[in-house]
Amino acid sequence: MHIEVERKIVDQSPETVFNFLTDVNNFEVLMPENKSVFEVYDEKTFRFGLSGMPEIVLRKEEEIPHSKIVLGAASSKLNFNLTIDIEELEASKSEVGLSFQGKFNAMMGMMIKGPITKFMETLTENMDKIG
Repeated sequence: MHIEVERKIVDQSPETVFNFLTDVNNFEVLMPENKSVFEVYDEKTFRFGLSGMPEIVLRKEEEIPHSKIVLGAASSKLNFNLTIDIEELEASKSEVGLSFQGKFNAMMGMMIKGPITKFMETLTENMDKIG
């Protein structure tokens, strides 16, 4: 399953966006209002829960300075990753795109596609809070 949401233009440099997003503590700022739990385990790993959804643990798997961050599921029960692409538009303006890639059976895919898409849209909308 592959999901992409509309890219967001952020009035920050790619370096500022990258530095903000590589600190997992900052993801709490981007979370939807219906967040029920947010806990940082270490500099690469955090757990979050949204009302009506199971809790998810994400771990940073890859970083390419100022252009890409890949977060993956820390649980072996789930096989997915969330990729954040950062593109420079101007010295102090970036375009940020989120994409989700996961391996799920058809039934699970139908159940999670809507909530995952909404979650990614909210993260993208909240990118204005970077800075």
